[in-house]
Amino acid sequence: MQRQAATASTPSIPSTASDDRRAVVLTRVVILTTILVAWEVLARSGLLYRDVVPSLLPIAKQIVVLFMDRSFYWNLGVTVTEVAVALTIGGGTGIIVGVLLGRNRFIGRAFEPLLNYLGPTPKIIFFPIMIMWFGVGPESKIAMGALSCFFPVAISVAGSMREVNRVLIRVGISFRLTAFQMFTKIYMPAMRVPIINGIRIGLGVAIVGTLLAETKLANQGLGYAVIQTYATFNMPRMYALLLIVFLLAVGVNSILGRYTEERAFSDRTSPGRR
Repeated sequence: MQRQAATASTPSIPSTASDDRRAVVLTRVVILTTILVAWEVLARSGLLYRDVVPSLLPIAKQIVVLFMDRSFYWNLGVTVTEVAVALTIGGGTGIIVGVLLGRNRFIGRAFEPLLNYLGPTPKIIFFPIMIMWFGVGPESKIAMGALSCFFPVAISVAGSMREVNRVLIRVGISFRLTAFQMFTKIYMPAMRVPIINGIRIGLGVAIVGTLLAETKLANQGLGYAVIQTYATFNMPRMYALLLIVFLLAVGVNSILGRYTEERAFSDRTSPGRR
């Protein structure tokens, strides 16, 4: 009876997890509401020029107008395609290079410092080179996004390679797996969470790199649309475009984050991890 009473008085884990999730959502809502209220107060305060920080209502109207504009969907499709190709090229290359650096100690010691030095470098300084190599079309924007994406993915994978359980590696060697089999059956399953986290970071910098390239030299894409609204001083439309880009990036990042949390929870609760 005492054990049953103690069990009944102890809060259940699902209930605690649900309360934590509810608290997180409430905190996010409070932060978002605070930002919106502060923006509206600043817009109506007169401290800044009226059109520099427009009220939320004109921005909301421009969002509706954008969704009714065919050119917006064309520019959106161009940017999404460029970012997707850049993420595929830069992320795929980063995974391969990260595996090579993490698996071979000599190569890692020789080349990984170069990644750490070049990683924080603003990639926009390489854009003139990208133009000379790939021209003024979408190829230079894709190259810019791929270059931005490559470094965080490669650094993340190289670091996680050294954290792979040595037992798994010895098992693969004992079964005489080829290098490709070791990569697909040992390293990739063990590093899926770090790889996804690296891709999440790479996605963000790929979007930034692509949009920056579009603002410098392009006649299509969301970056081009943003710079055009800035040139005509249509601030509500510019903020509406930036807000849509932000929401799209947050949505994709949330999906990847949800997958990462599910995989991490599955790894912790799987029988092999106990």
